[in-house]
Amino acid sequence: MKKFYSLVVICLFVGCKKESPKLTPIIKKTVPAIILTDERKVEIDTAIIGTYKSETLKQFYIGSENQTIWGNLKKRTFVLSQLEESDKLGLEPEDYKISQLKKFESKIASLSDKDLASYDVLLTYNFEKYLNHLYKGKLDPKKLYTNWDLDEKEFDVNSVLIKGFNKNKLDSIVENIQPKTQIYKELLKALEIINTFPDDNVKTIESVDKIVLNDTNPALVNIKKRLLYWNDMSGKDSLTKIYDKKTFESVKRFQERHGLASDGVIGAGTIRALNHSKEDRKKQIIANLERWRWYPSELAENYFIINIPDYSLNVVESNDTTLVRNVVVGTSKRRTPIITSYLKTVVFNPTWTVPPTILKEDVVPAMKRNRNYLANKNITIYDTSGKVVSPMAWNENKPNNYRYVQSPGYDNSLGLMKILFPNHHSVYLHDTNHRGIFGRNNRSMSSGCVRVENPLELAQHILDVDGNWPQDRIDTIIASKTTMSFKITKKYALYQWYWTAWSKKNQLIFRADIYDLDSDLYAKLRN
Repeated sequence: MKKFYSLVVICLFVGCKKESPKLTPIIKKTVPAIILTDERKVEIDTAIIGTYKSETLKQFYIGSENQTIWGNLKKRTFVLSQLEESDKLGLEPEDYKISQLKKFESKIASLSDKDLASYDVLLTYNFEKYLNHLYKGKLDPKKLYTNWDLDEKEFDVNSVLIKGFNKNKLDSIVENIQPKTQIYKELLKALEIINTFPDDNVKTIESVDKIVLNDTNPALVNIKKRLLYWNDMSGKDSLTKIYDKKTFESVKRFQERHGLASDGVIGAGTIRALNHSKEDRKKQIIANLERWRWYPSELAENYFIINIPDYSLNVVESNDTTLVRNVVVGTSKRRTPIITSYLKTVVFNPTWTVPPTILKEDVVPAMKRNRNYLANKNITIYDTSGKVVSPMAWNENKPNNYRYVQSPGYDNSLGLMKILFPNHHSVYLHDTNHRGIFGRNNRSMSSGCVRVENPLELAQHILDVDGNWPQDRIDTIIASKTTMSFKITKKYALYQWYWTAWSKKNQLIFRADIYDLDSDLYAKLRN
């Protein structure tokens, strides 16, 4: 019987080799029929459509049997107004050939059949481009950044457009395809707010070491002008060189809006923020709008959301923010990656294995200076067979031949806990052995992972679904100094993202662009 089966398998294999390879058919999405109006319509030469080299456009006009569709003035006017006012959404009207479209429209009654067909196709192509940009952004983050893990947003623009066209609900398309998140709405509001500000002509404020209450400094004249311009100072001011109480309170308001220590002390950080012009801030808002179109349009029911430049983590459950934590993120050299994932495991008393970058840049130079460097940090060296290597026997010329593991404990680099989530960057959320840093204003200090303030409370919050995680249970685990892992049974998404602008209660909010992404992104958007 075994020989028989073997013979059958051999015959099948030989038979497959003799057959010609089968081509997998390309399955195209069926395009709904477009309901044409009674207004003037003409046949479209497929060569006109072909010039755009767009399969989507070709499929769209199959739905109208290659006839023009924009005969209805109301529909046409709506599309033109959307494209012309796309700057209100942070887009660029000329990306959609608005000037060329308006020229066609201005002489619509006298257009030849060929020109009418060209206008129709141009209008469709650019409106679909506009819809795509609204839904998933103009640029592809995967082509811009190597450390951004975001799922690609699929969008069947033909189906969406034709459905809205046939139901006379083109306006609802534009609204429905945009992100539903509150931050995105706040960014649109921020763009609206900043457009109400007049052109600013305040001179650049010269760098100062420090200005405190009751100081006299010539820079205060322009500082006060800036505060008045941004409405952090109200009414009129004599614009003296004296740092008075009114200006002090205005500076604190400005600092709070910009994520600075709101202590009223005017230092380099405050001057740097004050020197941003209206145009700078508008570009920053537009760059952030683009970023939010890359992110998922709707968020999960329960999630962690980390804003890297704001150094903040919010736990949101059923639209309610249940916990807020300060965090520490990666430096500009060792950046925290942008990730969309889900929480998987809590690990108490974790060990820490020194990663390659830290090994090369930190550990090896330190070990060459002092062979007891790792021992002082409770880090054990292992060779490839798993045997312990003494610091004196460590070969400094072949540091990658070893594994370096720090034992669990209060002074472990990961602290007493870490939270794991699937990602391609070997990063996670964790405690730290430097617990005093969360009060600092600038917390771009880690090697890429996110350090969380009061992490054991956070762990209890997400594990204690059925009341099985009282504080004393966690205390007992920590006291054991034994590494233990527990699955997170409640579903939490993780959004580890980057945004530096938004609005709140009609106030503009900004954060320092710690990874210098905003201006570069804006330049690419307008390229």
